Amino acid sequence: MQKKIYALVMALIGFSLGVALFPLLWKATNQETLGWLNNDITNGIIGAIIFAIIATLTEQHLVSGLRKIEKFITEQSLSDLLFGSISTIIGLLLGALISIPFYSLPLIVPAIIMLITGYLGFRVGTMKTEDFKKLFVPKSKKVSEEILDRRVDDYFHKYKVLDTSVIIDGRIYDIAKTGFIEGTLLIPNFVLYELQYIADSGDSMKRVRGRRGLDILNALQKEENISVEMYEGDFEDIQEVDSKLIKLAKMLDGIVVTNDYNLNKVCEFQNVPVFNINALANAVKPVVIPGETMDVIVMKDGTERQQGVAYLDDGTMVVVEDGKHFMNKKINVIVTSALQTAAGRMIFAKPSHSQTTINAD
Repeated sequence: MQKKIYALVMALIGFSLGVALFPLLWKATNQETLGWLNNDITNGIIGAIIFAIIATLTEQHLVSGLRKIEKFITEQSLSDLLFGSISTIIGLLLGALISIPFYSLPLIVPAIIMLITGYLGFRVGTMKTEDFKKLFVPKSKKVSEEILDRRVDDYFHKYKVLDTSVIIDGRIYDIAKTGFIEGTLLIPNFVLYELQYIADSGDSMKRVRGRRGLDILNALQKEENISVEMYEGDFEDIQEVDSKLIKLAKMLDGIVVTNDYNLNKVCEFQNVPVFNINALANAVKPVVIPGETMDVIVMKDGTERQQGVAYLDDGTMVVVEDGKHFMNKKINVIVTSALQTAAGRMIFAKPSHSQTTINAD
């Protein structure tokens, strides 16, 4: 539609210019005696054809320019547009006054002056928006209220966008109850639909996980101290839920909350803030010092020969040297080292001297 309108406008401009300018052209080339050529209709049609060709060659640049202008306008706040427009009008008026002494010069000089003053007015209006706002604020406004008045670009993340995995996990409910997560928990509709799809699955394990996620959402909504909102929109051009989450977080300047390792990495790559529940759990685990002793039950064989693997109550893996000899037994071990990985923490230990001695006897 934009291209058709542009072509029509250019054709009308060409028709008008053809009627006005082509008689001068024919006169300059001594062709004014050609009656069939030198008339308003023919001159207008020739001008319209020329400008229609120009429109065809330049329409892509015009559409691209219009899209950039639309994007720029939509990214600006209403206050920036209002004060910027007012300041631009004031700048143009000042430019017109300043240009009065230069009216005897070519028209381009006053035009340049007005363009410069108009641009400067727009820049001042958009850069000093907060100062202009203060002019309309009552003098009696409290200082505390002014401190709480946040600007849009102060990087204050209000929304915490939850993904499917962190809802099914359930720990987000306990964390939110403690008050450590500020702002509003945002549940997109496409995440809710995915939970419903999992809850209706024919696989009993998936069905249990999906229903658990729906129960967690209901529990979050019932908590008075937890702010929960639903996002009704969707991105129909995107199929994957994770990609929709990232785009929504970018659009709302929010933070993705997940325990999905891969989603975490994709968010970091796209410069989207992310809270990883697993990273939080690892951060609050008690620190284990080499030389410390603990009691563990060896559950299975390790990857290396004679190794055994045990687990602490919080799920931390403990690799026990020579632990294969104590399979399904509770033994006392000495911590030799600890390794922190992206997937969690691993503790390396060996049986204490007393246990080794008993086994040797």
